[in-house]
Amino acid sequence: MDPGVPVFDKSTPLFEQIYAHLYERILRFDLAPFQMLSEKLIAESLDVSRTPVREALARLAEHRFVDILPQRGTFVSPLRITDLEKSQFMREAIEIALLRRVFEHPDRGQAIRELRNEITLQRAFVEMGDQDRFYGSDDAFHGLLAKYARLPAVIEEIRRVKMHMDRFRVLVIAGVEDLGGVITQHQDIVDAIETDDAFEAERLLLRHLRRIFAYVDRAMALHPDYFEGGTRRTSNQGAVAS
Repeated sequence: MDPGVPVFDKSTPLFEQIYAHLYERILRFDLAPFQMLSEKLIAESLDVSRTPVREALARLAEHRFVDILPQRGTFVSPLRITDLEKSQFMREAIEIALLRRVFEHPDRGQAIRELRNEITLQRAFVEMGDQDRFYGSDDAFHGLLAKYARLPAVIEEIRRVKMHMDRFRVLVIAGVEDLGGVITQHQDIVDAIETDDAFEAERLLLRHLRRIFAYVDRAMALHPDYFEGGTRRTSNQGAVAS
């Protein structure tokens, strides 16, 4: 089997595994905005029936990662600023609420130690040039806020609401985002928690979560064909998921 094709198991519904596989390819721009997707070719490439592929595409359409156009076909959705704004707004609302609860935790000292340890890892990943692990550590940093808000189950909700932010984030990684600046912002947030300055911590977290908007114009200039209303790059070929 092609190494790019996932190995499916029986522990999870097949359509959910196909959804996750296609979502990851859309997230990484292996499947580019406006690219046509063929249900038949995807099924053949994954060696599955068309029914779970159809269900996966319907779920992707529900989450606005593909557009299903009657009489025309199914296409990878372009990047839309409205999707980014909604995703960021929802993430911000959740994380600010979590941060406020962190200040109520009886052992903030342990929270601060774990947050600083994560920042140390982030510095190491930057030095190694390992962006994937850096952003994994970035997610872990924010996950610690949920942990010390004593609401760890909310982490999954954050992952869900920030999906469109992640798509934009993957695009801006390529030479436009300053990872050292991200680390500094994390450090400033932890410093404010340590000094018991809830107002400053909230202000810094807001700045941190809104930073992606500073890169949108540059990303659009680099990839105008990825955005709704940009120069569309069309493809008559159906997608293969390999």
